[in-house]
Amino acid sequence: MILVTGARGQLASRVLARLLDRGVPAVGGSRSPAAGERRLDFDDPGSIDLRGVSTLVLVSAGYAEDDVVIARHSAVVDAAVRDGVDHIVYSSLAGAGDHLAFALAHRVTERMIRSSGVPWTILRNGLYAELIGSLLTWDDGRLTSAFGDGAVAAVARDDLAAAAATVATDPGPHRGSTYELLGHPFTASDVAERLGVQHRSISLADARQRLLESPGLLPFQPPMLASIATSIRHGILGDPHPDLEALLGRPATDPVGVAAASAPVPAAPET
Repeated sequence: MILVTGARGQLASRVLARLLDRGVPAVGGSRSPAAGERRLDFDDPGSIDLRGVSTLVLVSAGYAEDDVVIARHSAVVDAAVRDGVDHIVYSSLAGAGDHLAFALAHRVTERMIRSSGVPWTILRNGLYAELIGSLLTWDDGRLTSAFGDGAVAAVARDDLAAAAATVATDPGPHRGSTYELLGHPFTASDVAERLGVQHRSISLADARQRLLESPGLLPFQPPMLASIATSIRHGILGDPHPDLEALLGRPATDPVGVAAASAPVPAAPET
């Protein structure tokens, strides 16, 4: 049986749906499980029961400080060793993302999995095209970002889910492999053109100030998001890689269209 962690999340839910659509025995694990799912609370190691799981799809439990994320992942990997899991598939971060503020937890987790003794596959995911679209804003009818002219090889979540489902369905051929799952590079101007508007570039300082003033962001999130902007702006995240399409067996989904569909709707003009 395959178990997918974080089954309520946007990536994990897609992986689980893909597996079930294929008729593969799979179940989701979540802190608040739906009917038929397992309770799996990374912050409560005693709740982590992986008995009977052949393949564990460990979807990163990010959105927290590094020490919290690493402790969560450590608890799951320890349980996988204890309960005899046959294979771990981990959704990590693309190698080009080492400069991002949230990369460290991924690299520590990769090292942890490799040294666990459990056979493994690392899926180094590019940034979500949906995320890139959501980070764009509007100013006077122009799509605005701090990305400058930099390109990003972002990927549709559905493609990453499909790749993960392919590996999890038959993990043997992928044992010990690390895949760089990247899409076709595009710029914020490409997204603006798709939407029929102009792109306005702002400075990193202006972007950081906007983040600091944004309601609802947790303390670790502004530096995380600022690191995405500067990495795109300076060409760190723009190189493509063939691994994704090789696993998919088809062309990747157009990331510009996905980003454009995920961009916020401009506010209506005041009357």
